Amino acid sequence: MGMDKVSQEYGSLLFTDADMQERLPKPTYKKLRQTIDEGKSLDIDIANEVAHAMKDWALEKGATHFTHWFQPLTGITSEKHDSFINPKSDGTVLMAFSGKELVQGEPDASSFPSGGLRATFEARGYTVWDPMSPVFIKDEVLCIPTAFISYTGEALDKKTPLLRSEVALEEQAKRVLALFGSKPRRVFTTVGPEQEYFLIKEEDYAARPDLILTGRTLFGCEPAKGQELEEHYFGAIRPTVNEFMKELDDELWKLGIPAKTKHNEVAPCQHELAPIFEQGSVAIDDNLLTMEKMRLLASHHGLVCLQHEKPFDYVNGSGKHNNWSICADDKNLLEPGDKPEDNLQFLVFLACLVAAVDTHADLLRLSVASAGNDHRLGANEAPPAIISIFLGDALTPVVDALVKKEHADSKDAELMDLGVPALPDARRDNTDRNRTSPFAFTGNKFEFRMCGSQQNLSDPNVVLNTAVAEQCDRFVKYMDGVAPEDFTAVAMRFVRHTFRDHKRVLFDGNGYSKEWEEEAEKRGLLNLKTTPDALPYLVKPENIEFFAKYGVLSESETRARYVAAAEQYAKLINIEANTMAYMTRHMYLPALFEYSGDIATTVATKAELGIAATAEKALVTTLTEGINKISAAVDDLEAKNKKAHQIEDCTEQDNAYRDDVLPAMATLRTAVDEMEKVCGKDYWPVPSYNKMLFYV
Repeated sequence: MGMDKVSQEYGSLLFTDADMQERLPKPTYKKLRQTIDEGKSLDIDIANEVAHAMKDWALEKGATHFTHWFQPLTGITSEKHDSFINPKSDGTVLMAFSGKELVQGEPDASSFPSGGLRATFEARGYTVWDPMSPVFIKDEVLCIPTAFISYTGEALDKKTPLLRSEVALEEQAKRVLALFGSKPRRVFTTVGPEQEYFLIKEEDYAARPDLILTGRTLFGCEPAKGQELEEHYFGAIRPTVNEFMKELDDELWKLGIPAKTKHNEVAPCQHELAPIFEQGSVAIDDNLLTMEKMRLLASHHGLVCLQHEKPFDYVNGSGKHNNWSICADDKNLLEPGDKPEDNLQFLVFLACLVAAVDTHADLLRLSVASAGNDHRLGANEAPPAIISIFLGDALTPVVDALVKKEHADSKDAELMDLGVPALPDARRDNTDRNRTSPFAFTGNKFEFRMCGSQQNLSDPNVVLNTAVAEQCDRFVKYMDGVAPEDFTAVAMRFVRHTFRDHKRVLFDGNGYSKEWEEEAEKRGLLNLKTTPDALPYLVKPENIEFFAKYGVLSESETRARYVAAAEQYAKLINIEANTMAYMTRHMYLPALFEYSGDIATTVATKAELGIAATAEKALVTTLTEGINKISAAVDDLEAKNKKAHQIEDCTEQDNAYRDDVLPAMATLRTAVDEMEKVCGKDYWPVPSYNKMLFYV
């Protein structure tokens, strides 16, 4: 797609502001913009006019159906397609779309995870149009982003709490800004999700039931080569992968998704795509669309896109970095300016953010907890499971000085002479990056690096938004009754005391080190290493009260989310255990029986000829011992999985899967992988790591 074509086609499948202006009467357009920009309600008469314009636009683009596109608690997106046709008595059809159909739909709510909010016989649920997220066309279907609620109005999705948290943050941040004499029209978050993923050949994927059923390889011995040569990161992109990336860019740009950066990641056949920042909930919608397009378009190039957090052992897994900031109209509130030590408004919001992360570290940790992400967090490829904040050389001296009641000058950026006259001087940033930090300041935003690659980012952003809203509320109450002439001194005292009280969460060192784990324990920081460790914190009374206070989640909604997440963890491990047992009994053991039998036949044949066959005899012995280990391990796994599956209490069940089933899975994997090392290549029933990771 050439530059002119990019300009022409960018956003062509998005119902843009230009389309609204062109197709809507001015009063209707104005009211719709007020809804989008200011969160004002939209009456049904206006909705009818908007629906008519959307329908005409969609028909011109070749759409025949519409759908309410929503995000149930599965974490992915869902859609039910309805055609625009309205049959007439003369046998013809009228293409129609009403405001009522735009604003509200009624999907079956009983077949989605609800954590007990909906029983199977209670089927009614509603999807409600989110006018702040643009309507788009996908596969000739007009897609309307929506919230998903129950018959009784409780949130059954990821988006509704996200939108509520954005409302809470905006309300509280505006109160803070009012104290500084500022009255912005909108306060909103911006998010930029960096998406990591793997691409492998379709033929290899099709031969691996574990990849098909679970998204990751449950077996596989270490490849002869991994990522130790550090040659893949930012390396030349394979032609086939480059073609996929180009098509992906084209399709995302048509949807108005600002895909910006693409490159090879650290692990072999791992890649990354990063967009330009967008308003928070829109960015998350677009990330979900991006993930869907990745999976779909990969097949056009004979590839499969793997978005699991750990599809392959021995090499890095995939994360999704959540780059977060907060803006008032067009001003980034986390922009420190040239002299952050003198920028009181910035320091107040920074202090609020530090306090928010420390106070609700448990919620931030559990917001990224999943069976897949447990394989990454805490390893030497991802942040540890301990929440900490990196401020860097630019801000750490400022915070330290404030706590000590001193004045510190922040570190200025500088130029570096490279010693080659032809090369221009390079500008050094005023702070380095810390890739081991879970929550790192990167100049004018924070990068939350613990999110899993297949995760819906609504969960961590709900926590972050609400936690910062709470601290903004605390600041306003702290300043209540303060005289104008005392404002600066009192506000600075708030900043100083906040940094002092939450200094334990600030850490600029190596987050991967054992020393940090020991130091974090001394500081009283939580180290929730697994999903079953983290999830119960969601239903602590103080956390239930926290979400309810700011109207983000009711107690029943919070408890339901705990149950849904706990059930999902157990179900995923159960599927993995079942898949391992199936592959062992139907693929690995038969292959080993055949190979060992053929070697034994060779031994017997050589014996008849009077040849010793020492090596062959030793191999048969090794294979037989390995087969026996595998047989015992698969029996043990099936027994432990069956026992865990029968536990009714979701907390106890998760603990059983973590403590009993996962170790049994590891034992079986080790036994099978040891045999892969000695079994003949032509006998082994699945593609090896060597083949999958290093295709040409």
